Amino acid sequence: MNTPPPTGDQHVLRHADQVAVVASVAASLREYRVGGRDVVLPFAVDSIAPAFSGAVLAPWPNRLRDAQYRYRDGTYEVPLTEHERLTALHGLVAYERFGAVSVADDAVTLRHDLVPIPGYPWPLRLDVTYALGDAGLTVTVTATNLGATTAPYGVGFHPWLSPGDGPVDACTLQLDAARRVTVDERLLPTGTQAVVGDFDLRAGRPLAGVALDDAWLGATPDADGLTWATLTGGDGRTVAVWADATLPAWQVCTGDGIPGIGRRGVAVEPMTCVADAFRTGDLLVEIEPGASHEVRWGLSLR
Repeated sequence: MNTPPPTGDQHVLRHADQVAVVASVAASLREYRVGGRDVVLPFAVDSIAPAFSGAVLAPWPNRLRDAQYRYRDGTYEVPLTEHERLTALHGLVAYERFGAVSVADDAVTLRHDLVPIPGYPWPLRLDVTYALGDAGLTVTVTATNLGATTAPYGVGFHPWLSPGDGPVDACTLQLDAARRVTVDERLLPTGTQAVVGDFDLRAGRPLAGVALDDAWLGATPDADGLTWATLTGGDGRTVAVWADATLPAWQVCTGDGIPGIGRRGVAVEPMTCVADAFRTGDLLVEIEPGASHEVRWGLSLR
């Protein structure tokens, strides 16, 4: 009997000196390297992805308080997945298989039809495209509401950026965002505040001795309407992450104490919303019946 690996089918993309490996489980980015230098932390094909590595996070990113929410006239309860904090973490598809609908040498599109459950009774179709080009890797996710009622929605992504051959403590992180999301002891939002100290990443923050698991808002877009985060390693190479205007929130985690990761990489996560959006309504996306919502973000190595 051939037992499929826990990461699912593997799709190897190539363009010039870039190689990306996209796994069908969670439509995850399992490897991405340029000229042999890792851009994201790779993980083994025969292992369960550690700490949501490379995963698409939908139909909500981050945490949902008590795994319960009210939307319009209904009250819903989804599986509790983070028991120590009593939250539902990172949506419903982080361990689901996506099927390939289009495959090329430098691009792949994967699809998952989200089956309605009592806690999320909206049938969504998720199409995830990874494409390599001269500017790097571009990721596009389109969510389509196949149901008859409006669906609450959010999406995020969980790449663990590689520091190269050196440690995270030799890295500098830059994110031109003006506000940090404050949280309680369960890492659920309590408000926002202007960035100060270790949370002010606008000019670049050396990460030696700095532990982060926080979200930011108010990033400054460039002339093309994109916002950026960069991680520069001790080798002088810089991993750059960009997001379009549909992804106004950023989460950064330095991996301290997280099993399977430790402090080996930095998660830099573009998101449509911060934690608990299904309960607060903050930045919540609502997809009308038959309508679609699309986001784009990408990675490159400088």
